[in-house]
Amino acid sequence: MAQLKVLIANATLATLTGTETYVRDLTLGLLRHGHSPIVYAPELGRIAQELRRATIPVVDNLNSVGTIPDIIHGNHNTELITALLQFEKVPAVFFCHSWTDWISAPPLHPRILAYVAVDDTCRDRLVLENAIPEDRVRVRLHAADLERFKPRGPLPVRPARALVFSNNANHWTHLHAVREACKRTRIELDAVGSGVNASVAAPESVLGKYDLVFAKGRCALEALAVGTVVVLCDAQGSGPLVTTRELERLRRLNFGIRTLSEKVDADLLVQQIALYDAADATEVSRRIREASDLDEVIDDAVDLYRAVIEEFRRQPPAALDENRAVAEYLRWMTLAVRRKQAEHEAMLANSPTLRFRNQLGRLPLMDKLLKPLAQVARRKVRENGHCQRHHHHS
Repeated sequence: MAQLKVLIANATLATLTGTETYVRDLTLGLLRHGHSPIVYAPELGRIAQELRRATIPVVDNLNSVGTIPDIIHGNHNTELITALLQFEKVPAVFFCHSWTDWISAPPLHPRILAYVAVDDTCRDRLVLENAIPEDRVRVRLHAADLERFKPRGPLPVRPARALVFSNNANHWTHLHAVREACKRTRIELDAVGSGVNASVAAPESVLGKYDLVFAKGRCALEALAVGTVVVLCDAQGSGPLVTTRELERLRRLNFGIRTLSEKVDADLLVQQIALYDAADATEVSRRIREASDLDEVIDDAVDLYRAVIEEFRRQPPAALDENRAVAEYLRWMTLAVRRKQAEHEAMLANSPTLRFRNQLGRLPLMDKLLKPLAQVARRKVRENGHCQRHHHHS
């Protein structure tokens, strides 16, 4: 069959989070299967460079795309709507990767003819919160790249080394509780992720060195594929150690937010660590690898693309309906951004550091001390700005 030109729209390729690595696996798979992927993201970074090295076109401006794609694959609403406006005669599919992110809320548009949820939780977001018709929604679970995530050697009877594998891990989230739990159980602990300034571009080179991994979502899936024992845990909460008994239920939830039903607490984590079973973990990994066929995921996506293209060919929507859909999306996005800004401002207002600073400012002596310091700081800023302008013009 004819190759497809697939435009994949993502919010960013500047970090190493779930959708960026998903885009990498998807585009490499499409290229391997003879198709022509093009990736659009307003922010580019390490993943974008990796894709370009693999000869996959990456742009941060859709005006740079000199061809009309056959299908648009959107992972985030703003970028998908942007692509639909740029390419007026192209249909689209939307993939929902998150229960919480506002950019993962499904946009409504006459040319979005199919919606895909990466787990049952995201399916509920599509159908039960956003009125997407059930016959337009399918669930497609993630798969790990088994060529990259090779099986590790046999696990020890007792865990010796553990890893927190999360971009959300830091002293203010769940890292402290995990450290305490590992300290009590005499397990050496490391952490990787942007929250600890230790991002890892190739986690497959790291995971096999550990017996126990604390993770969620795609990170948990990749650790299980390698063969480590996984305790589901992240900033949102903690969950169970993944066993054969619970594997099917947890996988249907993408090892994600719906599995993190407990608070992040060292006592609870110690209880889960006590369930460590090397033999059971080996069977969990075997089942994950058996069900984790990346080529099947690629084939399924291509089948969906072709079905959407054919449906659009038979009955294209009216331009007036499209304009109204975009107007409604802009109204929704304005409110969503304002709510996020209000949440951020409330968080800053409730910051202990900010409250302490404000209390200091109310003390007469402190007010006298702080004002001269502020004046010095402002003068330094002006001087630096003058020097930079002078340097720029010289």
